[in-house]
Amino acid sequence: MPRRISDYQVLTFDCYGTLIDWESGIWDALQPVIMHNNRFDLTRHRVLSVFARHENAQETATPDMLYPILLQTIHSKIAAEFELETTPQLAEDFGQSVPHWPAFPDTADALRYLKSRYKLVVLSNVNRDGFAASNRKLGVKFDAIYTAEDIGSYKPVPANFEYMITHLRSDLGLGAADVLHTAQSLLHDHQPARAFGLANAWIDRQRLSQGGDWGATAPIAEQPHTDFLFFSMAEMADAVRDSAP
Repeated sequence: MPRRISDYQVLTFDCYGTLIDWESGIWDALQPVIMHNNRFDLTRHRVLSVFARHENAQETATPDMLYPILLQTIHSKIAAEFELETTPQLAEDFGQSVPHWPAFPDTADALRYLKSRYKLVVLSNVNRDGFAASNRKLGVKFDAIYTAEDIGSYKPVPANFEYMITHLRSDLGLGAADVLHTAQSLLHDHQPARAFGLANAWIDRQRLSQGGDWGATAPIAEQPHTDFLFFSMAEMADAVRDSAP
């Protein structure tokens, strides 16, 4: 029998793209260099797809680079690709932009309800300080937070999920069967989650399941299986309410 969504004990979250609107944050943070160059031909779709390619490559090439420095490096690569004149200050400002990225409007209310039903854990591709700044927008205290800075690599590297599963057992006494991994990114989260046998809930904010845009996430050739599909955190919270005994 398929398990109900209320049967799990812990929700493990990707943050950026799922809880925090990183695409709007990235696009907003790139406006200074775009305006500095009067490049109003550059569309959000075009810029975010280039960001996705460079971010994925940089995380693979420098897995121990802290995320603000990684963003700063990506900024320079994006500027070079689009032939934008930039400055060290513009690159540094982009690198420090994570605290300014907004939460999705439905995130805090959904998390507050879900906190009453599950333990909540974050597995994020940022540094500790960056997530701490974002956490102030999310409305809950997480039971555990595991970042790329803690692990020394970026998802979708298997080590990140190995670390999470090991620490869920040692920190919270929970096993893989207790986990519902909840995320937007097929590349960073659902593909590796399925490889580790984790149940998963796809928060498909980009509506890729309906032919939407990959945005700031690098595309993958084959969509992994997902146990649950929602288009927002609000939809997921409603589904949990409906499935409660």
